[in-house]
Parts: sequence; structure tokens; C-alpha cells
Amino acid sequence: MANGKMKNYTLQWTIPSDYEGKLMREFLIDQQISKRTLTAVKFDGGSITVNGNEENVRYSLSTGDMLEVRFPEEKPSQALVAEEIPLSIVYEDNDVLVVDKPWGMKAIPTKDEPTGSLANAILGLFVQKGISSTVHIVTRLDKDTSGLVLVAKHRHVHHLFSLQQKGREIKRTYEALAEGVMNGFGMIEKPIGRKSDSIIEREVRADGQYALTHYRVEEQFRDFAHIELRPETGRTHQIRVHMSSIGHPLVGDDLYGGGGMLMGRQALHCRSLHFFHPVEKTWMTFLAPMPFDMRAVLDNEKKRSFSD
Repeated sequence: MANGKMKNYTLQWTIPSDYEGKLMREFLIDQQISKRTLTAVKFDGGSITVNGNEENVRYSLSTGDMLEVRFPEEKPSQALVAEEIPLSIVYEDNDVLVVDKPWGMKAIPTKDEPTGSLANAILGLFVQKGISSTVHIVTRLDKDTSGLVLVAKHRHVHHLFSLQQKGREIKRTYEALAEGVMNGFGMIEKPIGRKSDSIIEREVRADGQYALTHYRVEEQFRDFAHIELRPETGRTHQIRVHMSSIGHPLVGDDLYGGGGMLMGRQALHCRSLHFFHPVEKTWMTFLAPMPFDMRAVLDNEKKRSFSD
């Protein structure tokens, strides 16, 4: 399955005049490379070179120096099996991967289901391409939620994305089908925590974590609404719990009170992803079309409304 020698992740910079005479350590800290990562580079098989010569972080930089950090090889957990599973890749470069996950695929494997997950598929892709990394999923989706997932190709890139997540800089927009007749738009600001008698289910509870979701009705039908949602926080099952809490569970979401007559899974899709590329230093936006099953429900309802 492997395609040649595994390639270690590297980053390169041309030193600007602002760092003339300054220590390399200062520059690397400004690039948000943690001390822990620098220690790993030093002792676990990485390297730091300036103009092709190996140097340490006390090196005094000059304008125009070519600095390269070669990170140590990442070794995936032995429990994670690499599999050749087709992926719908929306975008890929040396640092970032964006995929359109189908519903029915778990993000990560479990003890009972050790194969067939998105993580298995991504590791299979890495092995096929000779990428020396384990899987770093930045934005997870539930098994039966479809749509865009952001993946970092290295732990350092994942660290940079984690900083963005803390600052709520990674933006996702969802679309869903919600039961009942809804107002045009609104905001749900309710804390979410684990339900005391379940390891899976969440609920609105006073001692939960802060959670905020914005919603807007795109089209109202007889029994449900097609809505757009923008979660400001990323709590487990946030959208599903919030919508259920206001009396409009998602169509097909039997865990949180939704009926299953129209769909056999929660009608939820992540359709847009907006983030700042931490290496290329540019904002990026990606879109994923509504999957067939949700589209079929909408089309059938429009036909029924027209015939009435």
C-alpha cells in the first residue's frame, strides 16, 4: 500500500529583515511552534537547518536566511488500521485536507467498530502517498451527519488550528430539516452537558458548557422547515440538542425526538467551511452540496405542495 519512502513534514521560511540579528528561537516562537514541539524536533528525529547547515535555536539570524524545520516522523496508534476507502476530497495541500464525509461513516473507529471510519480512510490515504503522519481531525461530524470535515496533516498544523478554534475563528455553516413551523430566524443560547444516565446523549442543563447556535429559515414547508445554522461553539450534538430544546427536532433524529418517516438519519449537513490557512496565511472557504437523501425529501415536498 505504501508508495515509496515516508516523507517527514517540513516548514520553510525566508527570514525577513525584522529578524536581523535575532535568535532563531524568537522567530520560531513567533511562528507559534511550541517549546514541546522544538524539544521533539531536537530529540525525536527532526532537524533545523539554516541555508542547508544544521543549527540550534540559539543561532543568530540574518536577513534572507533560508530556515527549514523538519519535524519528527509521526507514528499512528497501532489500533488505527489504514484502509483504502474512497474519499471525496474537496481540497488538499501539504498541510491541510478537506473532505466531504458521507453520512453513515464514523469520524473515528471504536472498539466495537475498529474499521470503516473516516480516520481509517485518511490514514490509508497518507500511507498511499507516503505521508509520515497520523490523523488529526480538526472538525468532527456525527456518524449520520454529512458534509465538510477539516483535517490537519501534522500535529503542528493541528496545534495552530486548535488556537483558531479557541478564538472561534473556524466557521461552519450547516443546513438541516427541522420539524414544525418555525420563525424566520433566531438564536439559541443554552448550556449543553452529558445526560447523567447516558454516555452518548447530551441535554440542555444548567451545569453544562456554554453553547450558542444561530438559525435562519430558508424555506418553510407544511410539516418541516429547511434551515441554515451557524454554531458559534462546538459542543457534542450541539445543533441536534438545541433544535430539540426549542421544540423543533431535526427530521429523522430519533435520539432527540425527531420522527423517522421522511429520513432514516438526522437531516443535518455541513455545507460550508471557512478558516484561516495557518501556513499559507490566507482565508479559505469551501462548499459541499446537499446530499441526495435530504435533497429528495425537499424535492418530494415541493412536488406535493405544487400538486395541492
